[in-house]
Amino acid sequence: MKQISGGICAAKGFTASGVHCGIRKNKTKKDLALIFSEKKATAACVYTTNLVKGAPITVTKNNVADGYAQAVICNSGNANTCNANGIEIAEEMCALISKELGIDKKDIIVASTGVIGQTLEITPIAEGIPSLVKELKADSDDAAAAIMTTDTVEKCVSFSFEIGGKECKIGGIAKGSGMIHPNMATMLVFVTTDCAISRDMLQKALSEDVKSSFNMVSVDGDTSTNDMVSVMANGLAGNDEITSEGEDFDTFCKALNAVTTHLCRMIAGDGEGATKLLECIVDGAKDKETAVIVSKSVICSSLFKAAMFGADANWGRVLCAIGYSGADVDVNKIDVSFKSAAGKIDVCKNGAGIDFSEEIAKEVLSEKEIQVLISLNSGDFCATAWGCDLTYDYVKINGDYRT
Repeated sequence: MKQISGGICAAKGFTASGVHCGIRKNKTKKDLALIFSEKKATAACVYTTNLVKGAPITVTKNNVADGYAQAVICNSGNANTCNANGIEIAEEMCALISKELGIDKKDIIVASTGVIGQTLEITPIAEGIPSLVKELKADSDDAAAAIMTTDTVEKCVSFSFEIGGKECKIGGIAKGSGMIHPNMATMLVFVTTDCAISRDMLQKALSEDVKSSFNMVSVDGDTSTNDMVSVMANGLAGNDEITSEGEDFDTFCKALNAVTTHLCRMIAGDGEGATKLLECIVDGAKDKETAVIVSKSVICSSLFKAAMFGADANWGRVLCAIGYSGADVDVNKIDVSFKSAAGKIDVCKNGAGIDFSEEIAKEVLSEKEIQVLISLNSGDFCATAWGCDLTYDYVKINGDYRT
């Protein structure tokens, strides 16, 4: 497996586009994206666990209930959530794009992101769709830009891998900067692949993958109403279809995880107002659940995130977060270290502080990417969670997000 260029258009038969149709007031920002497969694809999705769900999720669930899709349409600037006519608008988006593409309206994944509770008009979308289809090309950039809200960078990655002697490709784009919390799905992610895999095995792969990828990301502790991860697999790579577990399925799962893990890091690193990517790696846990709970608790701690913003090696906040996490751990066995491109420094041994250089610690924690290494010394299980520091700008961004 190797990383390649192309994103969602790396796989055979996929094209994408993005345009400004008028949902967003800023005409320099694209607000409508399209991903299209020349062949009907197997499809799998996972959705937010928030009880308040955007209308597009309801429509998409209905559309992909048969396990197939051929296109994705997504708008930014408006979440189409908590609107009386939200379902109608989402269904009309599907109808309009299906007519323009000449495909079944039930073979469309629809998504929206932006302000909740604001009426979404269909007129700008209807007027933008002809250009959206006309602009389809083998390039991810415009689609990746069109799904962004408070994101500061486009999030795109792709890999190639081999199954049965056939080269397969998989790629994804994501949006996510705020309202990110580990409760599936924590943002919008669209993945495409030309690997041939049955709908049941594709759903199995995705549902299992999110447990160690998108469920392990937190920016601010808020789970959005519109979160969705979708995968389309059109089979154009020509490999024998994966219909059961085995070596080929394992290879596909590894490729999928390579894409999702890269996107997780991009999302966490681009958290609203963030200056640092935080990666919490827990090992020595007595079971997987304990490792997951501990890593999430630390990465979600506002006090710890604030300390990382200030490059303050306040390891007590790490122990504190572990202590209230609910995990069954022996606090007298916990070791903590901080690591970055500037080096590694041990700050806690057996649940107690040790002598360390504050100057060196400051250097380690002043880098753009920080690893928090926690050893529970009670078993062989591990887990990794991703997050970011908490800065003044986070409050500024969300203080006037709607207005």
